[in-house]
Amino acid sequence: MKHSKDYNVAVIGATGNAGMETLQILAERNFPVADIFAVASERSIGKVVSFKNRDVKVQLISDIDFSKVDIAIFCAGSSFSRKYAPVAAKAGCVVIDKTAYFRLNPKVPLVIPEVNIKALHKGAPLGIISTPNCVAVPLTMTLKALLQLSPIKRVVVSTYQSVSGAGRKAIDELYAQSKAVLSTGPINTEVFPKQIAFNVIPQIGDVYENGVTDEEDKISGEVCKILKSDVKVAVTCVRVPSFIGHGMSVACEFAKEVTEEDVYEVFNNFEGIVTIDRRNENGIVATPIDSQGEDAVYVSRIRKDCTVKSGILYWAVSDNLRKGAALNSVQIAEEVITIDSDLGIFKAKE
Repeated sequence: MKHSKDYNVAVIGATGNAGMETLQILAERNFPVADIFAVASERSIGKVVSFKNRDVKVQLISDIDFSKVDIAIFCAGSSFSRKYAPVAAKAGCVVIDKTAYFRLNPKVPLVIPEVNIKALHKGAPLGIISTPNCVAVPLTMTLKALLQLSPIKRVVVSTYQSVSGAGRKAIDELYAQSKAVLSTGPINTEVFPKQIAFNVIPQIGDVYENGVTDEEDKISGEVCKILKSDVKVAVTCVRVPSFIGHGMSVACEFAKEVTEEDVYEVFNNFEGIVTIDRRNENGIVATPIDSQGEDAVYVSRIRKDCTVKSGILYWAVSDNLRKGAALNSVQIAEEVITIDSDLGIFKAKE
């Protein structure tokens, strides 16, 4: 889509996994960029990142005049967003925040364009728009599709989350540990509480007194906010030794009977979802490797849940750095400039 004007865009956390992916997707999708600002912490000063055919020097956030930035995409962690996103918004910049900090704030739209694009039509009173958790995005997309068939009574989810969700250091740790295991060298753990190589860790985030982790709590809360529903969502988050791509096993109980054929139809007709599920061909299912570098949410293993009156089981995977983070942020930016090219309704009013 062509636009009548270009925009000054800042990517906060530009040297991290999600930040670098955001720069790449802005370029891939030809977002109308006039000038690009790459922002990172002091340890990245002196580095250069690529955007299209040019090198962009990394700057400190203190060096950025947000009054000259139209859109800032924050990818640098909740503490960074808490401190600087309101500053950017107050200066007249539209903030798209990838972190968890503002997601459940009732004044902040939490948006997946394929699911609740209308949430943007009222603008953003704080000048901030949130993009959901990297598991909540694909999960909510599949649930939105299924809600066309019947109200949902209960959802039980087990995740299989790659190490890239924990940042670049987590990728390095898996790589180093894998080499150490194969060479019988020492295993060093810094990012994760236990060895992640050739292992799984059934805990992501801090654990509350009730045994639920903050990652699990975020996913269930965000799903309900986006869908405007009080559907019961029980989540167990597990870190697995893959580099990129989150998977999830989902058990969905409906208020009325649905068939496998119905489920295939709504998934196949929902924007951003692709089914890969051929039972008569060995191995024709979606895996995290299949999702790497792809924009879609892939769904496989669709089948009846015989333990409840009306239930469906399925498996879904997506690239957590793309649709789970960077792509969703860029899609929001595209919608924002389409709804109001002057960005007025998205600027802070409070």
